[in-house]
Amino acid sequence: MAQAYSESHSPTDNQSSTAACDVEKEGALKLSGVSQEKQSAFKNLGILDRFLVVWIFLAMTIGIILGNFVPNAGPALQKGTFVGVSVPIAIGLLVMMYPILCKVRYETLHRVFQTRQVWIHIAFSVFFNWIIAPFFMLALAWAFLPDQPELRQGLILVGLARCIAMVLIWNGLAGGDGDYCAILVAINSLLQMVLFAPMAVFFIEVISGDTVAFEYSTAAKSVAVFLGIPLGAAVLTRFILRWLSARWYDEVFLKWASPWSLIGLLFTILVLFASQGHQVVHQIVSVIRVAAPLIVYFAIIFFTTLFIAYKVGFGYKLAATQSFTAASNNFELAIAVAVATFGANSNQALASTVGPLIEVPVLLGLVYAVKFVAKKSGWKD
Repeated sequence: MAQAYSESHSPTDNQSSTAACDVEKEGALKLSGVSQEKQSAFKNLGILDRFLVVWIFLAMTIGIILGNFVPNAGPALQKGTFVGVSVPIAIGLLVMMYPILCKVRYETLHRVFQTRQVWIHIAFSVFFNWIIAPFFMLALAWAFLPDQPELRQGLILVGLARCIAMVLIWNGLAGGDGDYCAILVAINSLLQMVLFAPMAVFFIEVISGDTVAFEYSTAAKSVAVFLGIPLGAAVLTRFILRWLSARWYDEVFLKWASPWSLIGLLFTILVLFASQGHQVVHQIVSVIRVAAPLIVYFAIIFFTTLFIAYKVGFGYKLAATQSFTAASNNFELAIAVAVATFGANSNQALASTVGPLIEVPVLLGLVYAVKFVAKKSGWKD
């Protein structure tokens, strides 16, 4: 988020007609113009962007209040399900992803894969997303919840579900590379359909010694719906509207569509907290026990990825994209699998629900943290 910057200049008391004075006055006017331009940059931000932190915490607060003080608010929001997720949350996720995916330059993506460097970035991302992050979450689950196998199983599911939705929001807010983020989302989606179920069986049944049955169809349906629908709609929208008028698409349509991503995010957060607020408050001990390893997970995975990306010479945009992709999780898939396998009122479902409740404020904080680090270190592309 842009920050207002102002600098004041006052004219000298003793005006003279010398050339030096004219130059000084001209410089003061130019500097004043820069100041006004930077001030207006903040003012020109939409109200959603300018006060996003306020809106997110307001949505969380309203959701918790509705879930605990409005009778049947939670059960009502969970009545209808779509691919294992409540219909309101599904709508929020689809609305959130569509405008972001409309910004991706699909017409030039084929050029990206012609460079050796992009394959290095993809290999880096796959290594962190499918080896480092899941095994680290498994270790944290055992370290923090050795006596709670059900909560541990839910936490493991969160660690295995790689993000294909909210990472686009966090990456955009942090100024990451949007096109590259879309590539990683697509790759993680394909890998998720293949790897999620066997890795869940390996982590929970083989390593942990618990007996659980998973189906490939649950993971595949979730990815197909929550990525396939908005991605297909975005590709069609971009090619058709840009064919009619590229200038209108870039200057009018995208400007109109952009705020809907944040509206979808806020709606999803509100519904999520409202539907699970009662359960969260009344099982606060379990929530705290699950929240602790999640906070450690998000922070360590994010900053470890960021540090390594910096050391190997990645530019800021690519490093931010790598870090948010590694640290974010696909909570809709984790919740869907937990509900389908263990039931809506299970401790596994509770643990998977706590995932996004912790991820939203922590990842939002990391957006500002990475921008602060980049500013202080002068890290650019």
